[in-house]
Amino acid sequence: MANLVYKRVSTDQQSTDRQNLVLDEAGIEDPVVFEEEPGTSSRLHPLERPKFGELLVYARPGDTVHISEMFRLVRGTGHILDVLDVLHRDRLSLRIHDGAFSAMDLTARHPRTGELLSTVKFMVQTLAAAGELQRDLQRELTYDGLRAAEAKGNKGGRRPVVTAAKAAAVRAAYLGGQSIAALARNHHVSRGAIRTAVADLLPEHTAPDLDDPAPEQPVTLDMPGKVADFLRAAELEPAERAALDQSVTVRRGQGYTLRVSAVPAVHLGLLARCQPLDGGLGIPAVPAQRKARREYESRVSSLAPTAP
Repeated sequence: MANLVYKRVSTDQQSTDRQNLVLDEAGIEDPVVFEEEPGTSSRLHPLERPKFGELLVYARPGDTVHISEMFRLVRGTGHILDVLDVLHRDRLSLRIHDGAFSAMDLTARHPRTGELLSTVKFMVQTLAAAGELQRDLQRELTYDGLRAAEAKGNKGGRRPVVTAAKAAAVRAAYLGGQSIAALARNHHVSRGAIRTAVADLLPEHTAPDLDDPAPEQPVTLDMPGKVADFLRAAELEPAERAALDQSVTVRRGQGYTLRVSAVPAVHLGLLARCQPLDGGLGIPAVPAQRKARREYESRVSSLAPTAP
C-alpha cells in the first residue's frame, strides 16, 4: 500500500515550504509525491488538475492520499464531495495532517448503503462554508486595509527580485563590465530586476528632483508564528506573499516569529487579512491566535506617521 502525497500552491510567488514542514513532521513512509505546477488555481476542479489526475491513475486500492491541509486539494463544498466520491470508488484513504479536517475520517461510509455518513457530510459542508466565509472576509478586510493605506499616502507593490544580499554583488559586477543580460542569467532573474538594482548606475539615469517625495523603504517587523501560519494558508496579493516567502524564521522556545521586511502598505494589508483571528460572524476566536494578532497589530500601528 503506497503513500501518495499531493502538493499545490495557488500562485507562482508561493512555495511549498509550509506543506513540506507539515508532511515531514507527519513521518510518512516512502512517499510518492505529486506536485502541481506553481500557480495552479484553486478555482480549477481538483479532478481536472493534471498532477491529481496522475495521482488517481497511479493509485491502487488500499493506497492513502496525504495532503497538508484540505484547501490544498479542494475549496468549495461541491469539490470536496466530488473528490470523496472518487476516492471511495477507487477504495483510497484520505489523510489530512493539519487544519479543521485533520481530526476527521472523511472516508467513513454507512456499512449497508455505502453512502457517505450523514454526520461526515454535515461537518464537511459546515467547515467548507466557514472556510468560504473566512476567505470572503479576508478579501473585504484587505480591500479596506489597502484603502486606508492609500489614504495615508502608502502604496504597495512587488518587491525587487534581487535581494539586498545580492544587490551589492550585482552592482559590483555591473561596474566591472558585466552586461545586464549576463547578470540576469547568472542570478536567474529578469533583466528588469537587474536594471532596477543598478538603476542609478545606468547611463540614462538622472538625479531625482529634490522636491519629489522619497520612496517608501521596507520596515522589518516581527510577526507572531500563529499569525504567520494563518496568513500562509490565506489568499494573498503577490507583494504580500513575497514578503512572507522572503522573511526569516526566528525560533522562540516551542514557537517562532517571522521577521518580515516590507513597506508599510504591505504590513497593513497583511494585518487586514488576519482580522478573522479575532473571531466574529460565526467564526470562533482562539485566544492564543487573537493575542498573537493583536501583538502584530500593535507593531504595525507603530508605522503610522505621527503628527508634526
